Amino acid sequence: MSNQIDEFNAYRAKMNDKLLADNNKVIKRIFNLDTNAFSKGALDVKTKELLGLVASTVLRCDDCVKYHLESSHKEGVTKEELMETLGIATLVGGTIVIPHLRRAYEYWEELENKEG
Repeated sequence: MSNQIDEFNAYRAKMNDKLLADNNKVIKRIFNLDTNAFSKGALDVKTKELLGLVASTVLRCDDCVKYHLESSHKEGVTKEELMETLGIATLVGGTIVIPHLRRAYEYWEELENKEG
């Protein structure tokens, strides 16, 4: 089995460190805004992560989908909740998101296998 999760997280961390080390105020503020947007508020973190997953799927951003899948998994999202969420994303995004849906499903399986 591939090691998608570790590879993705290592690359993401390495490149985020490089981007933030350049000390660009706009980039730092966007990263901070993203962190704060997904914090608990009127909506719980789990709901926000599922919303992020729908938006990321519709926008066809595989890196974003992986990020929100992992965050959703950490928040205790069940496979049933995931599939309903991905169903909504596919409905909204149309058939063009099906390749991203496949990769999302594969990544979720790896997340489930990693925990067991």
